Amino acid sequence: MTGGTNAGGANTGGAKPNVVVLDYGSGNVHSAAKALERAGADVTLTADKQAALRADGLLVPGVGAFAAVIDQLEGVQGGEIVDHRLAGGRPVLGICVGMQVLFSRGIERGADVAGLGQWPGTVEEIQAEVLPHMGWNTVEAPEDSVLFDGLHDERFYFVHSYGVTDFPLEAYGPFRAPRLTWAEHGQRFVAAVENGPLTATQFHPEKSGEPGIRLLRNWVDSL
Repeated sequence: MTGGTNAGGANTGGAKPNVVVLDYGSGNVHSAAKALERAGADVTLTADKQAALRADGLLVPGVGAFAAVIDQLEGVQGGEIVDHRLAGGRPVLGICVGMQVLFSRGIERGADVAGLGQWPGTVEEIQAEVLPHMGWNTVEAPEDSVLFDGLHDERFYFVHSYGVTDFPLEAYGPFRAPRLTWAEHGQRFVAAVENGPLTATQFHPEKSGEPGIRLLRNWVDSL
């Protein structure tokens, strides 16, 4: 179902936007669904392809190893679902490994695995004295970020050892350059990307308290 919106994208009191949380076997689906409900979405937890294609928004969660998440996504045609939604300009949000698999490849424990290829770039182990990077951290968001509107001084919760430290995608012709948000743990890495209908965060909004709910609300309001 589609909620009514005003010119600024905020819900005007109609039906809530429907968001499907893709239930392909990842471990944090229930907490993500509850957080989205708090953020104002009507949430469906399913692996059904048609429901995922019809929804106002699709959330792709992810915990664990890059290769395992890719295998699980293939089992529910996750890559095809993401491709079809983005081809129609329909919003997709990836979280943690759900963000990482959107890149071209992931190198983890000697395995070099192809990702979904929505963005160029390689997911590799972060060069830091302490791994995993676990806990609250600040981020450097662009001033015009929709996702971080009103949240530029907040901290978010990270749990990961791998990330993307180079984002080579450039804008061509009429296309807008992606909005990149960065964080640092040993070295700088991509903490979030806003690229048209495709949005992703390396941190866990659903574990980030009220700032995380507000961030999800910004995304839900944009649907």
